[in-house]
Amino acid sequence: MAKSFSHSFEVCTCKHVTLGEILYSIKEKNARSIEEVGDLTDAGTSCKCCQCKEKDIGEEKMELYLDEILNKFVG
Repeated sequence: MAKSFSHSFEVCTCKHVTLGEILYSIKEKNARSIEEVGDLTDAGTSCKCCQCKEKDIGEEKMELYLDEILNKFVG
C-alpha cells in the first residue's frame, strides 16, 4: 500500500464504498475482518474483487484491497 489514497477513494466500486467509510468501520466501529467491514459498509459483499488480489477476477484490477487496509490498521 505504498501509494497514498484519499479518504474519498472508492475501494468497492460495486457498492461505492470509500476508503474513509472503511477506515471509520475499523477505527470507530472496531471491524476486525473483511466480513465485519462488509457488515458495516457493504464493501466486498457483491463481486468480492475488492477483498483481495486472489479474488480480483476483473480485467481491470483494483488498486487497493480490503485485506491490505485491514492488515495496515488491524495488524
